[in-house]
Amino acid sequence: MKLSIILPVYRVEATLDRSIESILSQDFSDYELILVDDGSPDSCPRRCDEWAQRDSRISVIHKPNGGLGDARNAGVRVAKGDYITFADSDDYLHPDTYAPLFKVIDSHPEYDFVEYSVAVRYGGRHESWLRLDDGEYDNIDTYWTALHAHRHCYVWNKIFKRSLFDGVLFPVGHVYDDANTFPRLLKKCSKMATSKHGLYYYCDNSESLSANADGHQLELLLDSLLHSGMPIDDCCYMDLLNIQMDVYELTGKPLVLPSRKVALRMLNGKQKLKGIVLNTLGINSICRINKLIHRLWKCRS
Repeated sequence: MKLSIILPVYRVEATLDRSIESILSQDFSDYELILVDDGSPDSCPRRCDEWAQRDSRISVIHKPNGGLGDARNAGVRVAKGDYITFADSDDYLHPDTYAPLFKVIDSHPEYDFVEYSVAVRYGGRHESWLRLDDGEYDNIDTYWTALHAHRHCYVWNKIFKRSLFDGVLFPVGHVYDDANTFPRLLKKCSKMATSKHGLYYYCDNSESLSANADGHQLELLLDSLLHSGMPIDDCCYMDLLNIQMDVYELTGKPLVLPSRKVALRMLNGKQKLKGIVLNTLGINSICRINKLIHRLWKCRS
Protein backbone atom coordinates (compact mmCIF):
# COMPACT_ATOMS: atom_id res chain seq x y z
CA MET A 1 0.00 0.00 0.00
CA LYS A 2 1.40 3.37 -0.97
CA LEU A 3 -0.48 5.95 1.09
CA SER A 4 -2.15 6.27 4.46
CA ILE A 5 -4.47 9.27 4.77
CA ILE A 6 -5.28 10.25 8.36
CA LEU A 7 -8.45 12.27 8.95
CA PRO A 8 -9.25 13.30 12.56
CA VAL A 9 -12.96 13.77 13.16
CA TYR A 10 -14.55 15.94 15.86
CA ARG A 11 -17.81 17.91 15.64
CA VAL A 12 -17.76 18.26 11.85
CA GLU A 13 -21.24 17.10 10.87
CA ALA A 14 -21.57 19.87 8.28
CA THR A 15 -18.31 19.17 6.44
CA LEU A 16 -17.36 15.52 7.06
CA ASP A 17 -19.01 14.09 3.95
CA ARG A 18 -17.46 16.74 1.70
CA SER A 19 -14.00 16.00 3.07
CA ILE A 20 -14.30 12.23 2.66
CA GLU A 21 -15.85 12.51 -0.80
CA SER A 22 -12.98 14.72 -1.98
CA ILE A 23 -10.58 11.90 -1.06
CA LEU A 24 -12.64 9.08 -2.53
CA SER A 25 -13.05 10.98 -5.80
CA GLN A 26 -9.30 11.14 -6.40
CA ASP A 27 -7.99 9.45 -9.53
CA PHE A 28 -5.73 7.39 -7.28
CA SER A 29 -6.75 4.26 -5.42
CA ASP A 30 -3.68 2.81 -3.70
CA TYR A 31 -4.44 4.19 -0.25
CA GLU A 32 -6.15 3.62 3.06
CA LEU A 33 -8.26 6.32 4.68
CA ILE A 34 -8.12 6.24 8.49
CA LEU A 35 -10.97 8.13 10.15
CA VAL A 36 -10.08 8.94 13.75
CA ASP A 37 -13.22 9.69 15.74
CA ASP A 38 -11.82 11.76 18.60
CA GLY A 39 -14.76 11.18 20.93
CA SER A 40 -17.07 13.36 18.85
CA PRO A 41 -20.38 13.88 20.75
CA ASP A 42 -22.56 14.22 17.63
CA SER A 43 -23.49 11.94 14.73
CA CYS A 44 -19.91 11.82 13.37
CA PRO A 45 -18.97 8.46 14.96
CA ARG A 46 -21.97 6.74 13.35
CA ARG A 47 -21.31 8.40 10.01
CA CYS A 48 -17.67 7.31 10.09
CA ASP A 49 -18.81 3.71 10.55
CA GLU A 50 -21.27 4.08 7.68
CA TRP A 51 -18.51 5.31 5.38
CA ALA A 52 -16.32 2.35 6.37
CA GLN A 53 -19.14 -0.04 5.47
CA ARG A 54 -19.42 1.56 2.03
CA ASP A 55 -15.71 1.48 1.10
CA SER A 56 -13.18 -1.18 2.12
CA ARG A 57 -10.32 1.34 1.97
CA ILE A 58 -11.78 3.16 4.97
CA SER A 59 -11.13 2.15 8.57
CA VAL A 60 -12.30 3.86 11.76
CA ILE A 61 -10.68 4.41 15.14
CA HIS A 62 -13.01 5.40 17.99
CA LYS A 63 -11.17 6.95 20.94
CA PRO A 64 -11.83 9.28 23.88
CA ASN A 65 -11.35 12.94 23.11
CA GLY A 66 -7.70 13.90 23.29
CA GLY A 67 -7.37 16.74 20.79
CA LEU A 68 -6.00 17.00 17.27
CA GLY A 69 -2.44 15.90 18.02
CA ASP A 70 -3.61 12.85 19.94
CA ALA A 71 -5.95 11.88 17.09
CA ARG A 72 -3.17 12.22 14.54
CA ASN A 73 -0.88 10.07 16.68
CA ALA A 74 -3.56 7.38 16.85
CA GLY A 75 -3.77 7.35 13.06
CA VAL A 76 0.00 7.23 12.58
CA ARG A 77 0.27 4.24 14.92
CA VAL A 78 -1.96 2.06 12.74
CA ALA A 79 -0.93 3.43 9.33
CA LYS A 80 0.23 0.74 6.89
CA GLY A 81 1.25 2.89 3.92
CA ASP A 82 4.76 3.60 2.70
CA TYR A 83 3.75 7.27 2.78
CA ILE A 84 1.55 9.29 5.15
CA THR A 85 -0.51 12.39 4.63
CA PHE A 86 -3.22 14.14 6.62
CA ALA A 87 -6.42 16.05 6.05
CA ASP A 88 -8.67 18.02 8.38
CA SER A 89 -12.34 17.14 8.25
CA ASP A 90 -13.50 20.71 7.67
CA ASP A 91 -11.28 20.97 4.56
CA TYR A 92 -11.19 19.21 1.20
CA LEU A 93 -8.95 18.39 -1.78
CA HIS A 94 -8.98 19.32 -5.44
CA PRO A 95 -9.94 16.18 -7.43
CA ASP A 96 -6.63 15.96 -9.30
CA THR A 97 -4.23 15.95 -6.36
CA TYR A 98 -2.83 12.58 -5.26
CA ALA A 99 -2.35 10.95 -8.69
CA PRO A 100 0.04 13.55 -10.18
CA LEU A 101 1.87 13.89 -6.88
CA PHE A 102 2.56 10.17 -6.83
CA LYS A 103 3.92 10.36 -10.35
CA VAL A 104 6.49 12.77 -8.91
CA ILE A 105 7.16 10.49 -5.93
CA ASP A 106 7.49 7.37 -8.08
CA SER A 107 10.01 9.18 -10.28
CA HIS A 108 11.95 10.44 -7.26
CA PRO A 109 11.95 7.88 -4.43
CA GLU A 110 14.71 9.93 -2.79
CA TYR A 111 12.22 12.67 -1.84
CA ASP A 112 11.40 12.52 1.88
CA PHE A 113 8.28 14.58 1.31
CA VAL A 114 6.51 16.48 -1.44
CA GLU A 115 4.61 19.69 -0.67
CA TYR A 116 1.83 21.19 -2.77
CA SER A 117 -0.29 24.35 -2.97
CA VAL A 118 -2.97 25.54 -0.54
CA ALA A 119 -5.97 27.85 -0.73
CA VAL A 120 -5.58 29.38 2.74
CA ARG A 121 -8.72 30.35 4.70
CA TYR A 122 -10.65 29.54 1.54
CA GLY A 123 -13.99 31.30 1.34
CA GLY A 124 -13.22 33.81 4.09
CA ARG A 125 -12.40 37.52 4.22
CA HIS A 126 -8.68 36.82 4.60
CA GLU A 127 -8.39 34.21 1.85
CA SER A 128 -4.90 33.88 0.39
CA TRP A 129 -3.00 31.38 -1.73
CA LEU A 130 0.19 29.44 -1.15
CA ARG A 131 1.22 28.74 -4.73
CA LEU A 132 4.12 26.35 -5.15
CA ASP A 133 6.04 25.48 -8.30
CA ASP A 134 8.14 22.43 -9.04
CA GLY A 135 11.36 22.52 -7.07
CA GLU A 136 13.70 20.37 -5.01
CA TYR A 137 15.89 21.08 -2.01
CA ASP A 138 18.71 19.11 -0.47
CA ASN A 139 19.32 21.57 2.37
CA ILE A 140 16.65 22.04 5.02
CA ASP A 141 17.84 25.55 5.93
CA THR A 142 17.55 26.67 2.31
CA TYR A 143 14.06 25.16 2.05
CA TRP A 144 13.02 26.84 5.32
CA THR A 145 14.22 30.33 4.44
CA ALA A 146 13.63 30.43 0.67
CA LEU A 147 10.00 29.34 1.01
CA HIS A 148 9.32 31.06 4.37
CA ALA A 149 8.29 27.60 5.51
CA HIS A 150 7.54 28.77 9.05
CA ARG A 151 4.33 30.17 7.55
CA HIS A 152 3.18 26.80 6.20
CA CYS A 153 4.20 24.10 8.65
CA TYR A 154 0.94 22.36 7.74
CA VAL A 155 1.13 18.58 7.60
CA TRP A 156 -1.91 18.18 5.35
CA ASN A 157 -0.37 19.68 2.18
CA LYS A 158 2.58 17.30 2.29
CA ILE A 159 3.05 13.62 1.52
CA PHE A 160 5.70 12.18 3.86
CA LYS A 161 7.69 8.98 3.88
CA ARG A 162 6.24 6.85 6.66
CA SER A 163 9.70 6.35 8.20
CA LEU A 164 9.96 10.04 9.13
CA PHE A 165 7.42 9.45 11.89
CA ASP A 166 9.53 6.82 13.63
CA GLY A 167 10.11 8.33 17.06
CA VAL A 168 8.12 11.50 16.27
CA LEU A 169 4.75 12.25 17.87
CA PHE A 170 2.46 15.24 17.64
CA PRO A 171 2.26 17.16 20.94
CA VAL A 172 -1.01 16.69 22.79
CA GLY A 173 -2.90 19.80 23.83
CA HIS A 174 -1.36 22.11 21.20
CA VAL A 175 -3.71 23.86 18.78
CA TYR A 176 -0.74 24.50 16.48
CA ASP A 177 0.71 21.00 16.71
CA ASP A 178 1.97 21.20 13.09
CA ALA A 179 4.38 24.00 13.98
CA ASN A 180 5.89 21.81 16.67
CA THR A 181 6.03 18.60 14.64
CA PHE A 182 6.99 19.65 11.13
CA PRO A 183 10.44 21.08 12.02
CA ARG A 184 11.25 17.81 13.81
CA LEU A 185 10.27 15.84 10.71
CA LEU A 186 12.22 18.24 8.52
CA LYS A 187 15.43 17.60 10.45
CA LYS A 188 15.22 13.94 9.42
CA CYS A 189 15.03 14.81 5.71
CA SER A 190 17.77 14.72 3.09
CA LYS A 191 15.81 15.84 0.04
CA MET A 192 12.49 17.66 -0.20
CA ALA A 193 10.36 18.75 -3.15
CA THR A 194 7.55 21.12 -3.98
CA SER A 195 5.09 20.47 -6.80
CA LYS A 196 2.82 22.59 -8.97
CA HIS A 197 0.34 19.70 -8.93
CA GLY A 198 -2.46 19.33 -6.40
CA LEU A 199 -4.42 21.77 -4.26
CA TYR A 200 -5.62 21.63 -0.66
CA TYR A 201 -8.59 23.79 0.35
CA TYR A 202 -7.93 25.00 3.90
CA CYS A 203 -11.40 26.37 4.54
CA ASP A 204 -12.19 29.42 6.61
CA ASN A 205 -13.91 28.31 9.80
CA SER A 206 -14.69 30.73 12.62
CA GLU A 207 -15.33 27.76 14.93
CA SER A 208 -11.95 26.10 14.37
CA LEU A 209 -9.40 25.66 17.13
CA SER A 210 -6.84 27.95 15.51
CA ALA A 211 -9.42 30.70 14.93
CA ASN A 212 -10.17 30.68 18.66
CA ALA A 213 -6.65 30.22 20.01
CA ASP A 214 -6.01 31.94 23.34
CA GLY A 215 -2.84 33.46 24.76
CA HIS A 216 -1.60 30.12 26.05
CA GLN A 217 -1.91 28.45 22.65
CA LEU A 218 -0.16 31.37 20.95
CA GLU A 219 2.55 31.07 23.59
CA LEU A 220 3.02 27.41 22.62
CA LEU A 221 3.17 28.40 18.94
CA LEU A 222 5.84 31.00 19.64
CA ASP A 223 7.85 28.51 21.68
CA SER A 224 7.62 25.88 18.92
CA LEU A 225 8.91 28.20 16.21
CA LEU A 226 11.46 30.02 18.37
CA HIS A 227 13.05 26.75 19.53
CA SER A 228 12.58 24.74 16.33
CA GLY A 229 16.31 24.82 15.59
CA MET A 230 15.53 26.27 12.15
CA PRO A 231 17.01 29.58 10.90
CA ILE A 232 15.26 32.80 11.96
CA ASP A 233 15.82 35.35 9.21
CA ASP A 234 14.36 38.85 9.39
CA CYS A 235 11.11 37.79 7.69
CA CYS A 236 10.62 34.97 10.17
CA TYR A 237 11.61 37.23 13.07
CA MET A 238 8.93 39.78 12.19
CA ASP A 239 6.30 37.04 12.09
CA LEU A 240 7.48 35.83 15.49
CA LEU A 241 7.29 39.42 16.72
CA ASN A 242 3.62 39.53 15.71
CA ILE A 243 2.97 36.40 17.78
CA GLN A 244 4.98 37.79 20.71
CA MET A 245 2.94 41.00 20.63
CA ASP A 246 -0.28 38.99 20.80
CA VAL A 247 1.04 36.79 23.62
CA TYR A 248 2.09 39.85 25.63
CA GLU A 249 -1.26 41.53 25.07
CA LEU A 250 -3.27 38.44 26.07
CA THR A 251 -1.14 37.13 28.95
CA GLY A 252 1.06 39.98 30.16
CA LYS A 253 3.90 37.50 30.59
CA PRO A 254 7.55 38.58 30.15
CA LEU A 255 8.83 38.58 26.58
CA VAL A 256 10.69 35.50 25.38
CA LEU A 257 11.62 36.70 21.88
CA PRO A 258 15.09 38.29 22.00
CA SER A 259 15.27 41.85 20.71
CA ARG A 260 17.20 42.54 17.53
CA LYS A 261 17.35 44.98 14.64
CA VAL A 262 16.08 43.93 11.24
CA ALA A 263 17.00 44.93 7.68
CA LEU A 264 14.17 47.16 6.50
CA ARG A 265 14.87 46.45 2.82
CA MET A 266 13.59 42.90 3.40
CA LEU A 267 10.21 44.17 4.64
CA ASN A 268 7.22 45.96 3.17
CA GLY A 269 3.90 47.44 4.21
CA LYS A 270 2.94 47.14 7.85
CA GLN A 271 5.90 44.88 8.52
CA LYS A 272 8.27 47.64 7.41
CA LEU A 273 6.57 50.16 9.70
CA LYS A 274 6.85 47.73 12.60
CA GLY A 275 10.49 47.19 11.68
CA ILE A 276 11.18 50.93 11.93
CA VAL A 277 9.54 51.08 15.37
CA LEU A 278 11.40 47.93 16.46
CA ASN A 279 14.78 49.26 15.33
CA THR A 280 14.13 52.64 16.98
CA LEU A 281 12.45 51.72 20.26
CA GLY A 282 13.13 48.01 20.84
CA ILE A 283 10.87 45.02 21.36
CA ASN A 284 9.66 45.94 24.85
CA SER A 285 8.35 49.30 23.68
CA ILE A 286 6.65 47.97 20.56
CA CYS A 287 4.81 45.32 22.58
CA ARG A 288 3.62 47.92 25.10
CA ILE A 289 2.55 50.33 22.35
CA ASN A 290 0.63 47.57 20.57
CA LYS A 291 -1.20 46.64 23.77
CA LEU A 292 -2.05 50.28 24.50
CA ILE A 293 -3.37 50.92 20.98
CA HIS A 294 -5.64 47.89 21.14
CA ARG A 295 -6.89 48.87 24.59
CA LEU A 296 -7.75 52.38 23.38
CA TRP A 297 -9.43 50.97 20.29
CA LYS A 298 -11.62 48.71 22.41
CA CYS A 299 -12.59 51.66 24.62
CA ARG A 300 -13.67 53.64 21.57
CA SER A 301 -15.75 50.71 20.36
